[in-house]
This record gives sequence, C-alpha cells and structure tokens, in this order.
Amino acid sequence: MTSYNELAEVYEWLISDAKLTPAEFAASFDDVISLLPSNARVLDCSCGTGQLAVGLAGRGMQVAATDASEAMVRRTAELAEEFGAPVRAERANWEELPDHFDDETFDMVFCVGNSLHHAEGARGRDAALESMSRLLRPGGRLVLTSRNWELVRSRGSRLDISDHLVRRNGRDAVVIYRWDIASQWEEEHHIEIAIAQVDAAGPVLVRSELLSCWPYRHDELTAELHQAGLRTERSTYNPEAENYTVVASKA
Repeated sequence: MTSYNELAEVYEWLISDAKLTPAEFAASFDDVISLLPSNARVLDCSCGTGQLAVGLAGRGMQVAATDASEAMVRRTAELAEEFGAPVRAERANWEELPDHFDDETFDMVFCVGNSLHHAEGARGRDAALESMSRLLRPGGRLVLTSRNWELVRSRGSRLDISDHLVRRNGRDAVVIYRWDIASQWEEEHHIEIAIAQVDAAGPVLVRSELLSCWPYRHDELTAELHQAGLRTERSTYNPEAENYTVVASKA
C-alpha cells in the first residue's frame, strides 16, 4: 500500500536542488502563481513535506495543505512552524477532500510531485479529479504535474541507480528506483524507491518504500479532466520529456 510514511523522513533527497527551499519551490510555479489574485486561497493537495505550501504562504496567500500520509502532514506542519507560515495542514486523501473543505473554496489547487498515478486506476483518478474540481471556484485552476508514463512504460521494468551522491543536511545519499512495469496499462504497477545514506564513519542507512501506481496516457488525462469539468489551458507534454505540467480551469 502506498503510504510514504517511510520516505517522509528522507524525502528531501527526492527534491531537486533547484526546489529545495520553500521560496525556490514556489518560484518554480511563477507562471501560474502570477494568475492568482492577491490574498488568494490555495490548496496544496498531496503536499509532501510542505515546501510548496510554505512557499505560497510566504507570499501572503491563504494556504491549506493535505496529504494521505500522516507523516508528510506532520513534516509540513513542522516546516510551516519553522518558517512562521500560517498553513492549515490536514491528513486527507483525494476522496476525503470535500469532507474537509466547502465546494468552490479555492482559487487554485496544486497536485504536484507526480502524485496522481497513485489513484487506483481510471475510477480512482476520476474520483480524485472530481474532488479537486469541486473545491475550485468557477474560473479557478488545477495545476498538476505528471510523469510521462508513455516514456516510462517504453523502458520496461528496470533498476535505476543514481550516478552521483546527493547531499542533504550534511549527509550524502544514493537514490535508487526499481520499476516494476505491468504488461497492461490498466494494471497495478510498482515503484520501489530507496534512499541509501552514506557515512564514511558509520554504516549505510537505507530507507525504502514500495509504492503502487496506475499509469495513464496524456490524452486520457485530458479527457478525464474534461469529464471533471476542467478545461485544459496549457500542457507542457513532450513525448521525449520525463515530466510535464497541466493547467486546467473550471468552467
């Protein structure tokens, strides 16, 4: 079962150097943040360890952050406290969002960090997108980032071991991905992510987690957004690129 409770404690090794601080993470979305009104209400859904949520709050926005992992929510709350950022952090999966917030509450909902593929198949994605759409005011936008699953599946099952050390908090680590690619698109796939912390004066400390995922094609995502009442305004999808961003507005 996907939980991120193990990886939550070492998640910073999975964040790129360019997005490591809250301000840097928020700045990576400057093109869509510029579309927001002053004092906008924003939800960071699948918030991870809170870099984006805290970065948005630092710009004066009213920010809520949710994640299905209790450990991620805890780390988000800790980061918000460290930066003195007023972030409302709560544990909730996508289907539970309408239980926590009124309909048409937010100007923008972020679902970033390649998280949507953890929704269980087409039915799960539909439920997730419908929940997020309900929370957007008319004209509000969903900002979603995704892996290029067409590219991922074309490479098949494999082991990817980073060719360099990543330094965080004065320690180095190697990041390892093990991809278990099912034969059919609609079947459950798995990604095992391992963080092997290297210390010259001590043993290697390894944390790993096996994550379930259900991939989708770019055109499927576009159709599912439309079904949830969201119109795609822009997409950076490129068949040769590893990741892409979709911005969709609520009619």
